[in-house]
Amino acid sequence: MLSKVKKYATTNTLVVVGIILGVLFGSFFPELALQQEVIGKVFISFLKMLVVPLVFASIYIAILGLGSLEDLKNIGLKTVGLYVLTTALAVFLAIVAMNIISIGEHISADNLEYAKAQNVAPFSFSAMILSFIPTNIFGALSNGAMMQIIVFAIFLGVASLHLKQTQQELMLNFFTAISDAVLVMAEWIIKLTPIGVFSLLSYVVADQGIDVILGLYKYVLMVLAVLIIHATLTLPAVLAFFGKINPYKYLLAIREAPIMAFSTASSAATLPVSMRIVEEVGGVEKKTASFVLPLGATVSMDGTAAYLTIAVLYIAHLAGVDLSFGEQIVLGITVVALSVGVAALPSASLVMMVVILNQIGLPTEYIAVIVAVDRILDMARTSLNVTSDLVVVKVVDILQKRKLQ
Repeated sequence: MLSKVKKYATTNTLVVVGIILGVLFGSFFPELALQQEVIGKVFISFLKMLVVPLVFASIYIAILGLGSLEDLKNIGLKTVGLYVLTTALAVFLAIVAMNIISIGEHISADNLEYAKAQNVAPFSFSAMILSFIPTNIFGALSNGAMMQIIVFAIFLGVASLHLKQTQQELMLNFFTAISDAVLVMAEWIIKLTPIGVFSLLSYVVADQGIDVILGLYKYVLMVLAVLIIHATLTLPAVLAFFGKINPYKYLLAIREAPIMAFSTASSAATLPVSMRIVEEVGGVEKKTASFVLPLGATVSMDGTAAYLTIAVLYIAHLAGVDLSFGEQIVLGITVVALSVGVAALPSASLVMMVVILNQIGLPTEYIAVIVAVDRILDMARTSLNVTSDLVVVKVVDILQKRKLQ
């Protein structure tokens, strides 16, 4: 265990160096930084290459490892309950912050346009539920439809519990071998993290520019402040309350995953790293991580939920619309309920923002004001999404171990 900690500590040091050099390179050599974008894309592609087989195999072996529907229900309720709790706390924190410090003054929407809003279909609860069910599992696997893959893996796992013991062992050994092989590849890719982080950050800095961030500094600072408070106070409080452990010691040990999430801006791409690290240095059982983390990468969106809440309230201020506290609470509930529908991919939250704005009758044109800094904030909120996953999986693991004692 100690050697694993030392290994990741060395990688973390190199990643920090990569972040600093990436920001400096993107600032002082923007043209070169833009030209080397392909290095960062290759890094993310390698990570995403592992996601589908890892999610499918992990969910399957987790269910067979649990051994019964009762155990599956037990861990499932804990996982979903904690994910909803942390997301709700993030949204509540965002609402409180926006009411304490009001940002955004009324501007006209006459000269604003956000063309992508026209391509977003109106929200439908029935359509969302149907989108979870794969009509063609091979199509879902090839398209990386994570929720559909998870649903099928759960059904296949539950069905396998009704097979003969010899058949269960055969299937379990097969998918365990796939999972282990993918995690070995993940360990190789982790070694490339400093280079990938350097490439991704230097490109973002060169592409976005510091001026854009400075122009919306109040909005950017508000989002970052809420995300940081949730990561450093709220989530540790949840971990300390339910897990009865020192939360900061644990979060410091698994910091590689949030750093990776920050650079890739994708919860899905970070999943192989999260699973490897949380098992090796976080002390989480493999079967717990195999069930909780793939689910979290799809449905747990603390950072995204907090961001959407702040963004919608900010847009309401820009539009000159005062939402009552009751309307803000309804907005919060809507965000928590719809956060499951946010794909674990970069900038997918903009689509959800369009849906929410249409639901409460605010002009989508105002998205054009904040879209310039979306990539930077996407990195920050994805890092929080992954941090929340790592907190929840540790709590669930502790609760499961207590139950067995």
